[in-house]
Amino acid sequence: MAAKAKKKSRPVVSGLVVLALVGTSGYLTLELRKQEETGVTEVRNVGVLDGSRGSGGGGASKDDGEESWSRLENPARSVLRDADGRIKAVLTDGARTATFEEPASTSSKVSSTDWVRLMPEAWEKGAEKKKWFKEWYAEYKDSKEDDLFAFAFQYVAGAPQKKDEQGIVYAGDADFGPLNTTGAEGGDLRLEQSDFYDYLGVPYPFRDGSTGTPEAMRAKALDCSGFIRMVLGYRARYPLMSSDTSGDGLPRTANGMARSEEGVDVLPLAGVSPDDRPSAIDQLQPGDLVFFKLDTRTKERLDHVGMVLGYDTEGHLIFVSSREEVNGPTIGDMGGVSRLDGNGYYAKTLRSAKRL
Repeated sequence: MAAKAKKKSRPVVSGLVVLALVGTSGYLTLELRKQEETGVTEVRNVGVLDGSRGSGGGGASKDDGEESWSRLENPARSVLRDADGRIKAVLTDGARTATFEEPASTSSKVSSTDWVRLMPEAWEKGAEKKKWFKEWYAEYKDSKEDDLFAFAFQYVAGAPQKKDEQGIVYAGDADFGPLNTTGAEGGDLRLEQSDFYDYLGVPYPFRDGSTGTPEAMRAKALDCSGFIRMVLGYRARYPLMSSDTSGDGLPRTANGMARSEEGVDVLPLAGVSPDDRPSAIDQLQPGDLVFFKLDTRTKERLDHVGMVLGYDTEGHLIFVSSREEVNGPTIGDMGGVSRLDGNGYYAKTLRSAKRL
């Protein structure tokens, strides 16, 4: 299920070390997206990258035979095109993710020409002229190393186990959480609160000085926010908070992530009622985090998070998340169609989106 790209071994890091790839406190994510199980939605290239979807149009000026840059708005972003006008990268002001596009051909059931990686610094207008970006882009523009999507699909049903040099299983088929045998948490089928260190089964030292201690009953389990923290944090090295209130980086819960100052609000949170459903979903790009209000018991809290993958062959925008109904990460439709457009379960409960 995972992308066929060799993973470099790397130790567990803590403190202010945020990135083994580029050096300071960022990263960048891209991938060889492959899903070899049958019956899975095929993903095709995302149309927002050329400005044809969403607002903010604007063409690119270019010199023959050279790459060129242009600016788009809503959200403010820089677009890099090749000599033929094809988009090579989209970089959003205030965000560290960059979305890339390249030709691809594969017999896999899930494929995409989009690669999503984390940069060493948040983007700002004119950053294409800075040394850090020139060096980073030169090194990673043609990279085939695992990106966010590759990481994400290494936890879906049937994904093979991967071990690091210490013998710790850091990837493989993940559960959502243990069965709820006590009737607690409002009668949910499975318990939440399984974070990435529960999946790993090893303590994790956070930068605020606290340590995440795994629970044996949550081994190999990732709830919705735990799955995002595994992909973005433990695997891609985005800074992680130990909770929603301590430290800096990506908070523990979906609600904390949505209300955090991290990244850029692509679909700003207006509220949690059905009337607060965002309408401009064409602004979304692969790698964006999407937040949902599913449970009326949680009052003002958002209670689910996923990551945008792109458009399927029928033109529907889909996402991946860890779900209770299927007991783990999925782009399937059990418990609700994985579409952000239309009037399905998740489309109607979408409330906001963020680009890190």
